Amino acid sequence: MNKKLCNFVCLKLRPMMKRIVLLSLLVILPFMTRAQQKFTLQDAGEEREYYLFVPDSLGPHRSLVFILHGYGGKAEGYFPEMHRAAQKYGFILCYPQGLKAPQGKTGWNVGYPKQAGWEQDDVAFIINLQDHLIKEYNIKNSFFSGMSNGGEMCYIMAYKHPERFNAICSLAGLTMEWLYTGPKPVGPVPFMEIHGTADKTSYWQGDPENQGGWGKYVAVPLAVGRMASINNCTHEVCDTLPQIRNVVIKHIFKGDGPEVRLYEIKNGKHAIGNKDLDVPEEMWSFFKQYIK
Repeated sequence: MNKKLCNFVCLKLRPMMKRIVLLSLLVILPFMTRAQQKFTLQDAGEEREYYLFVPDSLGPHRSLVFILHGYGGKAEGYFPEMHRAAQKYGFILCYPQGLKAPQGKTGWNVGYPKQAGWEQDDVAFIINLQDHLIKEYNIKNSFFSGMSNGGEMCYIMAYKHPERFNAICSLAGLTMEWLYTGPKPVGPVPFMEIHGTADKTSYWQGDPENQGGWGKYVAVPLAVGRMASINNCTHEVCDTLPQIRNVVIKHIFKGDGPEVRLYEIKNGKHAIGNKDLDVPEEMWSFFKQYIK
């Protein structure tokens, strides 16, 4: 193709491409921006903030999914990709806002060294918020998820209050050593973890010497293995997901109790994982198995 013809074709295609992009945005943006609404709740003398995405039609299962942001993050506008799944499957999304520690950033009190002396009880706050939303929306099924610092909260809730949630999903989360070596989880709960093997913030191999500054924590396979043990899992089924970017191996642990999953993202970094797999779809496909 000569240069003049090439320029002519490009000029003709450019308006068409703009229309395609605009139409795509019109389809996507309503789910990404329209429905997060801010609310407040009194908890232990604090006015706590949280954001809700309520779908146009709430399914008969009347499900609620918590999504907790990471350290230094904010709830507003967080993980909007979940909105499409919530609208499609008819569940409510709740994004609580973490408080700022006296010597740190916004987040969840999971026992980091930089949170030393902070008496904030985020477990109690989540339970208080859950009870409030159950009454407000007649919720029948509750699920829990969070990324990084929010992922650490997933393990804490799994250990301390498994009866509170139908299933839990940690995204790049960790089991802190203080939790792992303390009292065992009080009961089983369906659990999944999505984690990159090249995560330089939440190390796949663990951090027994606190080199990263987050405190000591155990290796991801050991953390998930503990959950599999509590759930009486006896065997493993592996599958490799269709490759989008990095290879993702899905480990499914099964047995007499609830299922446990580990999504191992080969060379994956510290992220939700949405560039390597469809996290909202995978999460909901796991959660919906445990709707009551």
